[in-house]
Amino acid sequence: MARIIPPFLAAALFLGGCAPAPDAAELPKTSDRVKELPVAAAAGPGQPAAAGSVRKKTAAVNPDSLPPGSVYRNPANGRDEVIVEDISSTAVLIGDSQSEPSESWPRLALGNLGYDVVFGGGSGTGFVAGNGTRGNYIDGLENGDWRLPYGAPPLVVIEGGGNDAARGASNVDIAEHAERLIQAIEDRYPAAEVVLVGTLARGAQAGGGRRTQVDTLLGAVAKEYGLSFVSVGDWLTRYGLARYLADDRHLNAEGHRLAGALLTKRLEALDL
Repeated sequence: MARIIPPFLAAALFLGGCAPAPDAAELPKTSDRVKELPVAAAAGPGQPAAAGSVRKKTAAVNPDSLPPGSVYRNPANGRDEVIVEDISSTAVLIGDSQSEPSESWPRLALGNLGYDVVFGGGSGTGFVAGNGTRGNYIDGLENGDWRLPYGAPPLVVIEGGGNDAARGASNVDIAEHAERLIQAIEDRYPAAEVVLVGTLARGAQAGGGRRTQVDTLLGAVAKEYGLSFVSVGDWLTRYGLARYLADDRHLNAEGHRLAGALLTKRLEALDL
C-alpha cells in the first residue's frame, strides 16, 4: 500500500494543478451574508443620480424659521409638535366635547384672559376613554393623535372626566391615567402652570351621580400633585346652568358664555 498511495497522490496533485483557478468574483464573501442597500456611483456631468441612491447630510431645521402651523419634530423627545406664533401667550387646553368647540366655555375663559389656545384631546375622549379615532388623553399624546405646541407655554388646562364617567371607568384607572398625563405634561413643560378642571355636572344631591364623583376624584389627584383645581361638579345646579343645556350634558351657546365667565373668574383668582 505504501508503494500504491504515492502514485495516486501524485496524480491528484497533478490534476488539481491543471484545473483552472476559480474566478475571485465567484468566491463567497463574508459580506454576502449581510443585506446592504445598493449605493449608486456618483453621477457624471449631465447624468442625473438615481433617486435615493446618494445620501446627503440634511441640515438641521431651525424651528424659529418655520411659519405658524408647521409641524416640527422635536429632537428632544422625538414627537411632532406644532409651531405657534407666540408661545408666551399660548395656553394648551386638553379636553373633551366640553372644550373642543371654538366657542366652548373653557376656550372662552382662556380667551378672556388673553390666551391663544392650542387644543388636544377630542370629543368622546377622556382620561381613560377614547373615541375610536383618537385614544384617551395620554395615549393620544403618546401615539401622536394630537400634538403639543413647540416651546414653553405658560399654562396648561386639563378638563374632562365626563366620558370616563359615562363608560364606567374605575377610580383607579381614571387616577392612573390622569397621573400619567400630568407627569408627561410636567416633564415637557416644567415651567408651566398646570390646572385641572373637573367634570361639568349637577350637584351630588341633584342627580350629579358618577359625573360629580369623578369631579371629586380629579380634585384629589390635583391635590396630590400640588396642582390648582377648579371643581365644576355642581355648576349646572349651583349657577342655574341646567336651563341652558342643549342635551343632558352639553351647554347651548348662552350656557357656554355664562360658564366661560364663571371659569374666567376662577382662573383669575389663581393669578393666571
